[in-house]
Amino acid sequence: MTYEEIIRFHGHECPGLAIGYRMSIAAMEILKSMRAEDEELVAIVENDACGVDALQCVTGCTFGKGNLFFHDYGKQVYTIYSRSSRSGVRVLFHGKGITEEMRKDQQQLADWILSTPGESILSVNPVSVPEPEPARVRKSISCALCGEAVMESRLRLIEDKNICIPCFQKQENL
Repeated sequence: MTYEEIIRFHGHECPGLAIGYRMSIAAMEILKSMRAEDEELVAIVENDACGVDALQCVTGCTFGKGNLFFHDYGKQVYTIYSRSSRSGVRVLFHGKGITEEMRKDQQQLADWILSTPGESILSVNPVSVPEPEPARVRKSISCALCGEAVMESRLRLIEDKNICIPCFQKQENL
């Protein structure tokens, strides 16, 4: 997928998208991997910023396929694991060399991120990752209070009734 296609998917160009693109491309090159059609790759992202859209496009890892995991650490870090090679890589965007002037101009910063040599802005290290289980399809059950279908593993039990998390939280606050 080209960077222009990723911009169209995301909706706009920005430094965060450029960061995610560079990080994802670096990981794929090290892993010598192609975009995942199914669950061949697994990605663990440590932020929920714009760059994750680039990661999804480049790697093929998505929440829907169950091969994208989010850890809310607020770091520009992606860990990508290849099931076929059983190897993983951790990519950190450290952004050394970004000037205050660049930070004031989003387009200038994005262009700089895209054109700067990877080793100048990224740290890429092999990592050992316990292989995540393949995604499982889980049964849905209706919440006893709101009636909405809920993944069985997310239900809470109150007085022998299956309750979804939002309804459970409402009950706790009464």
